[in-house]
Amino acid sequence: MLDPASSAQSPPTSGKPDEILDEIARAGLRGRGGAGFPAATKWRSVRDAPGTDKYIVANGAEGEPGTFKDRTVMRFCPYEVIEGAAIAAHAVGATAIYVALKRSFTREVERLRAAVDELEAAGLIGDVPIQIVEGPDEYLFGEETGALEVIEGNEPLPRVLRPYQHGLFATVPQLGWQSHELSPGHEGVHTANPTVVSNVETLAHVGLIARFGDAWFHSLGAGDASGTTLITVGGAVPQTAVIEVAQGTAVTDAVNAAGGLTAESDAVLLGGYFGGWIESSQAWGLVLEPEQLRAHGHSLGCGVIAVLPAGRCGVVETGRILAYLAHESARQCGPCTFGLRAISSATGRIAALASSDGDFEHIQRWAGLLPGRGACKHPDGAAGLLGSALRVFADEFRYHELEHRCRAVAAVAVAS
Repeated sequence: MLDPASSAQSPPTSGKPDEILDEIARAGLRGRGGAGFPAATKWRSVRDAPGTDKYIVANGAEGEPGTFKDRTVMRFCPYEVIEGAAIAAHAVGATAIYVALKRSFTREVERLRAAVDELEAAGLIGDVPIQIVEGPDEYLFGEETGALEVIEGNEPLPRVLRPYQHGLFATVPQLGWQSHELSPGHEGVHTANPTVVSNVETLAHVGLIARFGDAWFHSLGAGDASGTTLITVGGAVPQTAVIEVAQGTAVTDAVNAAGGLTAESDAVLLGGYFGGWIESSQAWGLVLEPEQLRAHGHSLGCGVIAVLPAGRCGVVETGRILAYLAHESARQCGPCTFGLRAISSATGRIAALASSDGDFEHIQRWAGLLPGRGACKHPDGAAGLLGSALRVFADEFRYHELEHRCRAVAAVAVAS
């Protein structure tokens, strides 16, 4: 990305909405928040949805331990984030912009507020009001509908309906959610208030595409991939680092860009806690591009590569992650409250060499039953992570359960 100071030098909202959407589509920009969904498609669905009041939410509520890419963007490139949000607002006809991040990100909050003040004073981001919203440290604040709840003044409890179906301050209750009063002076259809929620890294790319063009952005990628992406690399590397690489870069090249391996590795956690474990021999050749990873059953997730050093226990690491996810559950549905707690407890007992009869068989079965049953994707992510661990660390799980011994030299967490 460019030096942040250079971003405050060109008006971002001069193009027509259709032209902006077409350019974002040609650029091949995909969301950097986890799903890798085409940004232009998401924005167009909100632009074309019925209703008068529409909103843009820049999601910077980075919640997962082990990932720092969004904080890096907000701290060093706040102008790009605000500029991209303003372009998105112009493209979909939004009436307001909200930038949501944790109040504990004090330096990032300061940088974003200063950027908004400077860009507004310079008349560079149009007349759509921008509000910085500081929220709690809960993990689920980073989930897109949880972020909407926080902006509305509530706890970060995820909704069933997506933001384009039930957005900010909707005036029609859906599936039990509270409806809001019409805004002063409102005219026209005002129902679900379709809302775009885009990751701050996604929005930071938008201003650069508007300035330099879709062909320029596409040329930054490797092979058929478009643009660059930020990756947090941790574990068996000199130090945890946030690096920017071309989309389509091989995992091994990204690790080398972070300083290379400091130890042999048996497995890699790709995509973070909602990603999955992969044997290192299979991981190195994978490329960091959403569609190609999806074809192999993997995900870039929140942009994490955590390299597990040989001699450290994948069972212990998996148990620690599941305990974190169970603790961060919203506890608003049975599968998360009871199912996730059950697989976390059983995995924890196995990791601690204190398993009960049947724990291993139970977590194998529960990992297949849990997905798709929760109010949000939280239990799905946990079950997916466990399923990958059961494949990659199958021998270690059995050794822990049958022998009540751990063959690892050390059981130190690498993904925190």
